[in-house]
Amino acid sequence: MKFSIVSALVIGVSLAQPQRRPHSFFDDQKDIQKQQDYQSDRQYQKNSIQDNPTQNQYQDQRPHQRHETTTYIPIIRFDKEQSEDGSYKAAYETGNNIIAEEEGYLKNLGPDPNAEGETLKSQVQTGSFTYTSPEGILISVKYVADESGFHATGDHLPTPPPVSPEVQKGLELIYAGIRAQEEEDARRQKENPQEARRKPEYDDGQYRQY
Repeated sequence: MKFSIVSALVIGVSLAQPQRRPHSFFDDQKDIQKQQDYQSDRQYQKNSIQDNPTQNQYQDQRPHQRHETTTYIPIIRFDKEQSEDGSYKAAYETGNNIIAEEEGYLKNLGPDPNAEGETLKSQVQTGSFTYTSPEGILISVKYVADESGFHATGDHLPTPPPVSPEVQKGLELIYAGIRAQEEEDARRQKENPQEARRKPEYDDGQYRQY
């Protein structure tokens, strides 16, 4: 009778405790995987900190401004005279030894073929300027600008090679032929005015057989 009561108590205590599933091989694999994942996370965080040592530090993202200084060049002299007829004179000098002078006027080129009673005028400018090159060489230029274009002279400017005597002789012969033809045309016009007023035939350069 006592044995039965003791057995019943032992069974009751066993049933009252929470049931635990037997530890299996899959549980061991899960524990190993959790440990590996934890170690991987720790290693990733360590590498991230090594790659970005200033990750947790404050960084000034404002762009660095460069302060550039320039040298002030004063204008020592500046003169200008303007006339009502279109002529003028101007000159200036700077603190870094730049000197420039210029004068200009309107040149009469004759009657305007497109406007009756009007005359053609062209602006003519002559001047010079000097300055010092970065190599310390004094550069001086003189120029003329008119209806034929801009013409500058200076020791530092390149000049065309001289014309050979043979080429010069050939050019003189060509010009002499042109002058002779113009004189012949003028003589014919004087001797036969009606022939001179006749409209010349257009020559297209093609050979014609008559």
